[in-house]
Amino acid sequence: MAISVKFFANLRDVVGVTEDVVNPKEVTNALDVWRKLSKGTAIPANIIVAVNMENVEVDHPVKDGDKVAFFPPVTGG
Repeated sequence: MAISVKFFANLRDVVGVTEDVVNPKEVTNALDVWRKLSKGTAIPANIIVAVNMENVEVDHPVKDGDKVAFFPPVTGG
């Protein structure tokens, strides 16, 4: 299997894709997933990360079959 990854809003432009997959043997946490797919782009401050639809910290572990999503910070008004 694999880890499914989605990028939302302007993060799609930063990374260059809307969605992708990662081999679970190549990453241990959500930050590793970002680093693997962003081609060296630093992770933005205050980014929102979700693993299996639950908001988590970037150091949250990931495993085979997980769904990871990256969202820019949300503002209201």
